[in-house]
Amino acid sequence: MAREKIIDATARDQEEDRYDLTLRPKLLDECIGQEKLLEKTRIALTAARQRSEPVEHILLHGPPGLGKTTMAHVIANEMDSHLKSSSGPALTRPGDLMGILTNLQRGDVLFIDEIHRLPAVVEEFIYPAMEDFKVDFTVDSGMHAKTINIPLQPFTLIGATTRAGLITAPLRARFGIQHHLEFWSQEHLQQCLERAATLLKLNADAEALAHLSRCSRGTPRIANRLLRRVRDYAQVHGDGNITIQAVHAALKIEEIDELGLDNLDRAFLSTLINTYNGGPAGIEAIAATLGQERDTFEDVVEPYLLQIGFVARTRQGRLATSDAYKHLNIQPPTASSRRSVKETDDETESFF
Repeated sequence: MAREKIIDATARDQEEDRYDLTLRPKLLDECIGQEKLLEKTRIALTAARQRSEPVEHILLHGPPGLGKTTMAHVIANEMDSHLKSSSGPALTRPGDLMGILTNLQRGDVLFIDEIHRLPAVVEEFIYPAMEDFKVDFTVDSGMHAKTINIPLQPFTLIGATTRAGLITAPLRARFGIQHHLEFWSQEHLQQCLERAATLLKLNADAEALAHLSRCSRGTPRIANRLLRRVRDYAQVHGDGNITIQAVHAALKIEEIDELGLDNLDRAFLSTLINTYNGGPAGIEAIAATLGQERDTFEDVVEPYLLQIGFVARTRQGRLATSDAYKHLNIQPPTASSRRSVKETDDETESFF
């Protein structure tokens, strides 16, 4: 069974969603980070309001936990409209989408998370709704089948995805505005934590929040999750104040180091270095060695290790960098030892 990973940026459950909802900004002026995205969005929304039109369809893509859902709610609030939300896996047939579309009022926002997972039949059904604000719905079947053309109120579709490459070209082309969300800087993460601490009525030291921001892997969802764990620790083992001592103690219990790496991250690096002599090694081999699924490493572990330069991805496989050796306090191998290992591998392959 896979180990729970606190620094996995994907949403956990409805309880965490409710917690994030209390901290979520309502308007653009309350948003932190992503300055270019906010400026482009502000211009598009202002222009749409001046023309009394719904804003163009928007596609938001990027790693999980960076604020795609938050941005959809902000856009709906800025346009003074209602937001209806769903997800790609939940819409299995056109009828699932039909009820949502026909109940939309003029200017409403339809938010579809993980839109790349829409079935092909639903995706094709939504094309005329996006372009012409109408849908063709087929009733009955066989010789009694007939198609009904149903007009829709003009609306805005906001699609969110963590895998933009899996979105088909026809669907992508129908989004007038496309934004990529980047990982947050430490400064912006600290501002996010300060805002969250204020909303939660927590007394937090700047040094403590700065350390938390360094451990949050550039992701505000992880920052808020770590703040919640530290708050619980400070409440049980202290006076409720978020101090640097409370942060260190809480993160030690969660086995998270100063760069935000947990046991699974360190196990990935250790296996790559000790078992495969620093690489190159295939992701399938590393996953099999650690008894984990390949997707766990590709979606959760590798993106951050690539971002901080601990792992390099090559055509031959994954390579551990000198920074990874330094972080784990392991002496990097010499060029001669790498050659000897390669010669041994070549001999083994020729033997079999």
